[in-house]
Amino acid sequence: MTTIRITRKLAACALLTLAATATAASAAEKPVANYGELRTVVAFKIPEAAVQKFLPEGWQASPAASGPSKDANLNVVFIDVLTAQNPDGSAAETYLAAVLVVPAKKQGTDAAVPMVVGGLSTPPNAPGAYGNFTVAGATIDRRIRTEATGKSDVEESWEFKNDSGDAIELELRFVPGATTRIKAETRPHSGVKPDFYRISRTEQAADVVRSIATGFDRTQKYAFKATGLKLSPVFNGSEQLISITSLPFYTRHVSLPEDVTQ
Repeated sequence: MTTIRITRKLAACALLTLAATATAASAAEKPVANYGELRTVVAFKIPEAAVQKFLPEGWQASPAASGPSKDANLNVVFIDVLTAQNPDGSAAETYLAAVLVVPAKKQGTDAAVPMVVGGLSTPPNAPGAYGNFTVAGATIDRRIRTEATGKSDVEESWEFKNDSGDAIELELRFVPGATTRIKAETRPHSGVKPDFYRISRTEQAADVVRSIATGFDRTQKYAFKATGLKLSPVFNGSEQLISITSLPFYTRHVSLPEDVTQ
């Protein structure tokens, strides 16, 4: 049996070149940074009234109508930023974060965008570009175990806690499957300043580990917990797990529209 513990340093080396060669921003944009990351996304369906409390006035949740995360209206995104580079190629600071994202649209429009409504993050990414992260300590552990037969499983542990008593925790073990390569451009908006957004061009390898919509499940262990003044009323047992997606490969090129300031 072979067990590999994926350290942040080793994984960062693997993603460094990819982040550095991310698609460049157009002349009408201001480059912010390039990132190489590992992510795990846990998608939930929570009561409509609860998700609306996360959104600014004039916005409403817009969950996916199809796909493995169909009907999910709140995503908890666990992020391990392994490498970060400034536009001039110099090293930027890395961080760990657990971020709450609602697929939302402005009332009277059809286009849905990811709206970042809060999160816990290690420094220096708090309050962060979106203005709603709180500083937290983080502990993560990630392992890949391969048997002599070739059978593998992945085990992850994420824990974020801040001084105010807010905490987000995930324990996950699953059998990895084939990944799907995806390129995308999104414009995540801020839940506290909804006119602010950043342009994010990503390339990722997605492994949908569990999906209610498609009826499959490769998880061997799953435990999620979120507590705190704003989180406990939402994650009180009324939430429904919709999907779990592992993103072992995730590069992100971030820029700002020309008329937007950080």
